[in-house]
Amino acid sequence: MTNPRQPSPKVQAAGLQRRTVLVTLAAGVAAGSGLLAHAQTDWPSRPVKLISPYGAGGASDLSARVLGEYLARELGQQIVVENKPGAGTRVAIEMVARAPADGYTVLYVAAPYATAEALYGKGLSYQRDQLRPIAMAMHAPLFLIVNALSPVKTVRDLVAYSKTRPGGLNFGSPGAGSQPHLAAELLLRDAGMQGVNVHMRGDAMAYSELLGGRIDATLTAISSALPHIEAGKLRVVGVASEARSPLYPSAPTIREQGFPSVVASGWYGFMVPAATPPEVVARLQPALLRALDDPAIKQKLLDIGLEASGAPGPEFARFIDVETRKWTDVIRKANIQIE
Repeated sequence: MTNPRQPSPKVQAAGLQRRTVLVTLAAGVAAGSGLLAHAQTDWPSRPVKLISPYGAGGASDLSARVLGEYLARELGQQIVVENKPGAGTRVAIEMVARAPADGYTVLYVAAPYATAEALYGKGLSYQRDQLRPIAMAMHAPLFLIVNALSPVKTVRDLVAYSKTRPGGLNFGSPGAGSQPHLAAELLLRDAGMQGVNVHMRGDAMAYSELLGGRIDATLTAISSALPHIEAGKLRVVGVASEARSPLYPSAPTIREQGFPSVVASGWYGFMVPAATPPEVVARLQPALLRALDDPAIKQKLLDIGLEASGAPGPEFARFIDVETRKWTDVIRKANIQIE
């Protein structure tokens, strides 16, 4: 007699078959997970592309290559710097936002990232959540420069001088929406000065106009202005940083001259596509921070006008948020629009 509670042989066989299938599937999943983890742990197994948003030869390009050489030694793979200039750094940003999230395409992001939404609005072809900040890299503080023949020696002098100029001051900047342009608007606003920004094609043209007396002042990186300063043709009035800069320590900050909110700089950092595996970030971020803490690397960066300021991803993300809110406010109040 069969036990009424005992499954029939056919049912028992079916149950055994199901358990076999489930065990096989579980083993397959485990094996697949192991292979994925192994693949991620092996990163990088081929060259990594570092996408620079500016052309060859400038501070962005040179600093990317300095850090790329260090990373290549740290990671045991070639770091290939690719220059993708255009559209106020948006070409490079879009390229990385759409790249595979495998750790082999890294963005060397720059300051315009924080102003793009306010300047271009719905014209952006990427979303901020497509990218993940992984390390702050460095700053390029902006120095307030005038003609050496000018009576202006301090920011207070500049305020007084602006009142003698019909229509106020003419500031030179290397393009609408650039960091020097926005910093000048912030200074004009907070110092209560009247003035306009005259947009030019790069710093060299701004210096030429400044030397010729056709503009009154400009905010610029010190490295490109230094030859004119050392020749006694241009004068440094101040630096728009929180503390005096090792790039030109004798320059007082604009803050200490009575305008505490006037802090502005170019800056660079590193981002990857948002879905990049955490194992990749866990290797890349510490390597970057070690590079930025290396005395030899710091000196190489100072030589091209940049201050190393390494910080991990979460801190970099907070910095970007603060920068975005700050410059969005300046852009809206100054009614800056870019087609």
